Amino acid sequence: MHRLVLALAASICFSAPAWAQETSQNVIVARAVADRFVDPVEALGTTFSNESVVITASVSDKVTEILFEDGQTVEEDALLVALRRDEQRAALAAAEAVLAERRTAYQRAKELESRQYTTTAQLEERLAALREAEANRDAAAARLADREIRAPFEGVVGLRNISVGTLVTPGDTITTLDDLDPIKLDFTVPAAYLSTIRPGLEIVATTTALPDIEFRGEVNSVSTQVDRITRSITARALIANPDHALKPGLLMTVQLLKNPRSAIVIPEEALVPLGETNFVFLAENDVAIRREVEIGARRPGDVEILSGVREGDLVVTHGTMRLRDGQAINIVKEQKADRTIGRLIDETSTVR
Repeated sequence: MHRLVLALAASICFSAPAWAQETSQNVIVARAVADRFVDPVEALGTTFSNESVVITASVSDKVTEILFEDGQTVEEDALLVALRRDEQRAALAAAEAVLAERRTAYQRAKELESRQYTTTAQLEERLAALREAEANRDAAAARLADREIRAPFEGVVGLRNISVGTLVTPGDTITTLDDLDPIKLDFTVPAAYLSTIRPGLEIVATTTALPDIEFRGEVNSVSTQVDRITRSITARALIANPDHALKPGLLMTVQLLKNPRSAIVIPEEALVPLGETNFVFLAENDVAIRREVEIGARRPGDVEILSGVREGDLVVTHGTMRLRDGQAINIVKEQKADRTIGRLIDETSTVR
């Protein structure tokens, strides 16, 4: 009889409902936040100088001076190369002397004409002579300028291809000049995005040549034509490049950040999928509340919530596998934006 009572008591204990044996579940939570969210469009692009020119001579003569070093940054109108120019300098000096003489003669004739000591015709002759001298001076200055090769804009010179004493002719490449800040990035996207791509959209670009750096810029312009073969359209972005890290000709992976918006965002690991439906567990007053949610776009580690969660709500990110609606919970850690689940688990040995 005693054994029968013990057996009956044991059977009652083991057949007790699960909720009677259940204890609070340790969990890690994260707070739903309002954050900037975008729909990224990936593309490949190539970098180009903002401005680029091949520096050449316009006349044939020998190089007498080279006033730049390879890779040097130069100002607009900086003198880069001088050709032999003694004759042109002398011609300019003579033209300026004649100009000064005729300017004085004209001023004297103008004073005499005002006192009626000379005729208007004589004054006009002096004026014509002055204009001729000005033209001769300008022509002499232009011939001298042809032998002074200057930078047409501020930029970085490339490798020089000449030496002092080299005889250069029109079309010979002396060096290159590139304006590298900002730098242009041309990329193509399917024409389906034509209605959304526009100047001002943000882009993020990376290159294997500089693997640890993200470059940010904005779309500056969009081509007016769609490629008839690929059905794609070319867009051009500008990227600030003050340290000249980016060079022309680099292949870059581009993310066009279209449709920027403010969205409710939670960690992706908080989602509990069930068929085609998604749920989360909200932490409210130390109780887990299962809530159906509608999700939007995703990005690495995060998901956009369209409905079901409000900003500031606490969602369970770890400990959901054995969690049930209405179960008591014990929050052992709140996950911050810069802390991964793996790191938090390492720090929190009580999570099970």
